[in-house]
Amino acid sequence: MKTSGKKTHLTKDNIWLKEPEDHDFPAAQDYLELLFQSDEAQKMVKKLEAAPTIIKKSKDILRASKLTLLPETNIHVKENLKKVEKNKKLSPTLLVRGQNELIIADGYHRLCCSYYLTEDLEVPCRLI
Repeated sequence: MKTSGKKTHLTKDNIWLKEPEDHDFPAAQDYLELLFQSDEAQKMVKKLEAAPTIIKKSKDILRASKLTLLPETNIHVKENLKKVEKNKKLSPTLLVRGQNELIIADGYHRLCCSYYLTEDLEVPCRLI
């Protein structure tokens, strides 16, 4: 019996994995260690691992982070856009509330990718 070759295409509301991937947490720790002492960064990552995954809008995360939107031509943003085109889901972002802005501990390029799909895209994230 043959199966149809019809592919399921991701839509803007299902481009995300339900939970972060295991490698996202060490990546977040590497970044956080640039901003905080190693032991403090490690504590934050443990909290991120335990935090529930919530949903926030792409534009709100970007505004709260005070980071600029990377150009669509950025190699990592382009890679993520290609993943979505190929029906590969993206990992949620890992966020930390900073003193004056939101810290994107992991997922900045994925966030920029999502913004190019639509700034109102709902992004799963872990927030501490």
